[in-house]
Order: sequence, then C-alpha cells, then structure tokens
Amino acid sequence: EVQLVESGGGSVQAGGSLRLSCAASSYNLDSTFMGWFRQAPGKEREAVAGTYRGGGATYYVDSVPGRFTISQDNAKNTVILEMHNLKPEDTAMYYCAAGRGQLDWKRAPKYWGQGTQVSVSS
Repeated sequence: EVQLVESGGGSVQAGGSLRLSCAASSYNLDSTFMGWFRQAPGKEREAVAGTYRGGGATYYVDSVPGRFTISQDNAKNTVILEMHNLKPEDTAMYYCAAGRGQLDWKRAPKYWGQGTQVSVSS
C-alpha cells in the first residue's frame, strides 16, 4: 500500500504562484506514475499534470502548459507541481494520485491523497 501525503496549496490572487508537493510512502508497480487531479465545485474531476517517478514522459491538461511544471525528487519519493500565473479558474481541490503508468493513472489511479485546496481570487 502506498500512502500519498500532500502539502502546499492555499489562497493567492490571480497571477500568483503556489507549489504543491506529494510525498509517497513507498514505491511499487502500481505507483509508477504520479501527479495531480483537481475538482472544482460542480465540475468533474480532471487530471492536471503527472510524471513518471523515475523521470520521462509528463502529462499536462491543455489549460496549464507554460504555467504549471511537474517534477520529481526521487531521493524524497516526492512529486512537485509548480503553479505560476494562476487564474481564478484554477480554483479547486487538488488531489495527488498514483497509478501504474500514465494511462492507468489518468483513467483510474490506484492511490489517492487527501487533497489540498487551491483558491485563486481575481
């Protein structure tokens, strides 16, 4: 069982920046790809950004390239999401998630964190 612990998040004004971190308790084949989903009130959950824990391919939803950057710190079993030029529409609960590869991660992650709130005011 892999546990995911998130940190970061908070409230900023539009144009501001935030950093989200997700630390995994261990590694297994069901957690090779890690990243972030978000869900805003009244909207469906969407995959935002993800990466292979060992490096390699990354995924970004269409609305964030150039603003969000995902990276991994293998020594700390941590995935980091740097968010810049935040917009009010980025406001949501952000969840760390891990899955077996990018496709499984995007479709049905095996592991989930508790979530952290990101609020962007205009």
